[in-house]
Amino acid sequence: MVNTLPATGYPKARRITFRFGEQHSHDKYFVDGDMVFSHFVAGMSGAFPAGEESFIRSVRRVAALITDPVLKKRVTGFVGQEAMHGQEHRRLNDKLVELGYPIAWLDSERAKERAARLEDRLPAHVHLAMTAAAEHYTAVLAQRVLASDELQSIPGDPEVWNLLNWHALEELEHKSVAFDVFRAAGGDERTRIGVMAAMYALTLPLTYVSLAVALARDPNARRQPVRVAREGYRLFTGPLFRGLMPELAKYLRPGFHPDDIDTSALLSHWQRELFGADGVLNDHLK
Repeated sequence: MVNTLPATGYPKARRITFRFGEQHSHDKYFVDGDMVFSHFVAGMSGAFPAGEESFIRSVRRVAALITDPVLKKRVTGFVGQEAMHGQEHRRLNDKLVELGYPIAWLDSERAKERAARLEDRLPAHVHLAMTAAAEHYTAVLAQRVLASDELQSIPGDPEVWNLLNWHALEELEHKSVAFDVFRAAGGDERTRIGVMAAMYALTLPLTYVSLAVALARDPNARRQPVRVAREGYRLFTGPLFRGLMPELAKYLRPGFHPDDIDTSALLSHWQRELFGADGVLNDHLK
């Protein structure tokens, strides 16, 4: 089965299934045997399902305000893609929990109930501004993953890499949808920038703390503090994080739009690579 490439501006959900049960290695540290990097990827994956569901809810809260038919189609694609991301990451997360990663709480009913209560207290435009800002984070990370030969060459579980590349591709396909919904629903620059400023300030502290907590719960990490320090330094000075904060800060510029960052050539390349005539993930499509 060959997937039809999405038309520009119209992200389309691909019904896809990854074969974690067949191909997932049983090496706990599935990113090149790197303890810290593996915990980082596991934590990101653990947070995605609940996060994607929150993004979908934020857009649906203002659905009645969207009248432009083009944007409506883009929202439909966005929702479909985010739902599939949550589904497939949830399947991966089950395997990661089996390997001993402490990520189950991120998608627990208790955590989701707390998130829902917080959302209910937030004005709809603030919830949506949080989604638009988070989509900028995922787009910047997606661009780094897909554009970096250094990252792509890191040995790791092949099916995890397939998942990450597919997810990154679709994040670029819909990177401006939540932003455009925010604007169409009457969101203002002050709210957009203020929400991002708060999230930006918390980025590194939350990343460090959450990763430290996960590693503290890993008996191997507790026994090898020198290794943890070495791998942590390598992660945060490597291609994923190097120069990341200035890239994220572009969102704070008045008048910014996600499409100001041109990823069209990268997007076309990976659409062909993954889902073109000889796409490596065509056999994963339903």
